[in-house]
Amino acid sequence: MALTKRTLAEMRPPEITAIGASVVTAMADGDMQGVGGGPVAADRADLDGHNGDRSSSPAEPAVEVTGLRKSYGELEAVKGVDFEVARNETFGFLGPNGAGKSTTISMLCTLVRPTGGKALVAGHDVISEREEVRRHIGLVFQDTTLDGYLTAEQNLQLHAELYGVPRETVGPRMRQVMEMVQLWERRKHLVNTFSGGMKRRLEIARGLLHSPRVLFLDEPTVGLDPQTRSSIWGYITRLKREEEITIFLTTHYMDEAEYCDRIAIMDHGSIVVLDTPSALKESVGKDRVQIRTEDDHAAIEALAERFGIQARMAEGAVTFGVPAGEAFVPRLFAELRQPIKSVSVSKPSLDDVFMSYTGKTIRDAEATGTDRLRTVARMMRH
Repeated sequence: MALTKRTLAEMRPPEITAIGASVVTAMADGDMQGVGGGPVAADRADLDGHNGDRSSSPAEPAVEVTGLRKSYGELEAVKGVDFEVARNETFGFLGPNGAGKSTTISMLCTLVRPTGGKALVAGHDVISEREEVRRHIGLVFQDTTLDGYLTAEQNLQLHAELYGVPRETVGPRMRQVMEMVQLWERRKHLVNTFSGGMKRRLEIARGLLHSPRVLFLDEPTVGLDPQTRSSIWGYITRLKREEEITIFLTTHYMDEAEYCDRIAIMDHGSIVVLDTPSALKESVGKDRVQIRTEDDHAAIEALAERFGIQARMAEGAVTFGVPAGEAFVPRLFAELRQPIKSVSVSKPSLDDVFMSYTGKTIRDAEATGTDRLRTVARMMRH
C-alpha cells in the first residue's frame, strides 16, 4: 500500500490521530503543528535512519528536567521535579497510578504543556522546540493506538509517512524492527487479529521505526499476563543491546523496575528518591518482616513497647523492618505476648524501598492513586 498525502487526507480522523504522538498532540492543543510543522514536514535529510546529529555533544543528557510542574486548577499533578537521564540509559519512573508518572512523560513528549519549569529532550526545549522534540522521540502509549483495520505493515508505513522517513529506507528499517520483535511473518495480517502482547510488540517496533534518540514507554506491559510481560522485556533488553537509544519508562511493577539502570520513585507528584535499584535496596538496610496476629493493633503497640520497633499495617499484615530478620523471629515468638498466626521474612525489595520512603507499599498506594486520577480527569474536563 503506497501511502500518499491524498491517502492520509482520505482516511477518517481516528485512523490518523491514533498513530503518531505528534498528531495526537496537535489535536489536543487545538492546532495542527504536529502535522504541518512537525515530523511530517521534517527535512528528510535529517531522518536518514540516524536522526541527523545523533553523535553530537556526547556529554549532553538525553533528558534534562528542572522544576517541571503541571497543575489542573488547584490540583498539582507534578510538583516541580528535577532529574537528568544520561544517553543510552534505561531510566524508570516507579510509582502507583496517579503518582504523576504519565503526566511527566506527556510533558516530555509535548503532549501536555507544562505549567512551569523547563525540560530538554535530545537537547531541545519541550515548549519552544516541540517539532524538534517530536522528531527525536518514540512513544509507546499505555493504551494501544494501532489501527486494527490496517495490517501491521500498513500501520508502520503510515507512521513512516507521518515522520518523513525516506522512502528508500522504509522497507529495510521496517523489516529490521519487525524481526526484532518477531512479527515479520505477521506483517500482512490485520492488527485486529493480534493478541495483546503482539500489539504491544508492534507498537514498540513502530516507536523505533524512525530511529529516535529517546524511546518513551508508558506502562509498556500493563494488562498483560506474566509470561507475555517477560517476553516484552526480552525484546526491550535486546533493543538496548542493538540500538543506540535511551529508554525512559514508567511502571508500577516492582520486578520491571529491576531492569532499569536508575529508578526515580514518584509519589503524589514528587520524586522522593532516585538511584540505582541495588543502591536503593541497600539504603533500606533491614529485612522485611510481616506477621498476622489475633489483634494486629495490639501487636503494633507491643512491638513498640517491647522492642522499640515502629510497625505499620501493610497488605493486611503487621509490617516492620529489622536487621537479620530470620534470627529475630524466635525472639519475636518468645517475647511478643501476642499469639502469632503467621510470619514471613524477606530481603529488602523495591517495595520495601517504596514503603521506607513513602510510609506505604505501592499496592496500598494504588487506592489513593486511583482517586487522584479521577480528580485529574475531572479537572481536565473543566
